[in-house]
Amino acid sequence: MVSDTNPDGTEFPPCDPPRLLTEHERWLRTVLLARSGEPCAVSELFQEVAMAVLRHPPTHIPAARRAAWLYGVAVRTAVMYRRTAGRRRRLHNRLAAVTAPQGAPDPLHWLLAHERQQLVRQALDELGPKDREVLLLKYTEDWSYVEIADHLGMSISAVEARLHRARSRLRVALAARHVVEVNV
Repeated sequence: MVSDTNPDGTEFPPCDPPRLLTEHERWLRTVLLARSGEPCAVSELFQEVAMAVLRHPPTHIPAARRAAWLYGVAVRTAVMYRRTAGRRRRLHNRLAAVTAPQGAPDPLHWLLAHERQQLVRQALDELGPKDREVLLLKYTEDWSYVEIADHLGMSISAVEARLHRARSRLRVALAARHVVEVNV
């Protein structure tokens, strides 16, 4: 307990921070809930108020004004919490906008699609250059069999055969990575 004196020489009543916090805890928690808007944050915020009171006990404040002083500490603590939470939320939203592709319903969907893409790339890298070439021309350039045959100087039946073999090899490579199941 700490006591102090007024400028006129009269003494303030002693200040016992733990008792002060215990006496006012219920309504301070209500203020913190109202100001923060988050029930799960109230205990953490009350701990911050308690730390502020223990660090700087209101020994210089008359006993009748200590509740008002506690109210001010609680409001400032809640305001700082809301500012920090707002900054964190905005940062989270910016990060989500940058990393998630348009139309992705959630980060988990994006992550799974990204992992699947990596597995497909690895399986493509395992294929020979001719198989990889014909698959990429067909599916990334969206060329028809005739366009592939014209560009590569081969017959349409050769393109069909090469695509059939390339798809089979890719299916096996993807099955080895558990991306697709192979029907035997």
